[in-house]
Amino acid sequence: MSLLFAGIFSILVIQRLGELMLAKSNERWMKERGAKEIGQNHYKYIVMLHISFLLAVGIETILRGFSLSIIWTIMLGIFVLAQFLRFWTIKSLGRFWNTKIIVLPDANVVKKGPYRYIKHPNYMIVALEIISLPLIFSSYITAIVFTLLNGILLLKVRIPIEEKALKDVTDYRVVFSNVNED
Repeated sequence: MSLLFAGIFSILVIQRLGELMLAKSNERWMKERGAKEIGQNHYKYIVMLHISFLLAVGIETILRGFSLSIIWTIMLGIFVLAQFLRFWTIKSLGRFWNTKIIVLPDANVVKKGPYRYIKHPNYMIVALEIISLPLIFSSYITAIVFTLLNGILLLKVRIPIEEKALKDVTDYRVVFSNVNED
């Protein structure tokens, strides 16, 4: 069980570091074309939430003796599915994918991949990860606390800022006029 945790945790950390490098590269590319970063003040809270989440999962899992929950196979399946959805989302956005809110004026909003069905698939994927990873290893407190914190940060801060920025400088309002709210 501790080997399973170490494997999943290591892959997740490596994946996140790779995503940060990709985001930095995409940020440079977009800013060279006139893009602007919006909502910089809240980004530090996003970073703190994700780092705290990883630490909390690790600490609670160790304290619980690396015990698998009774629904661990279901949660592992959801977690693995979330990884495939994450790659699909990143691939669909291409150079526009980022961990920050960076908007390129007059750009056409991406409407392919998971964006055909939902406005914010990446946030849904993060929510799936935040609930499923701790529940693999019986880390119930982490699952509850960080699901709530993530939900509040996304719904009250991040998504409203992102949607306003996109509506102000892109064709977002037109493209997503008939897509259900998340």
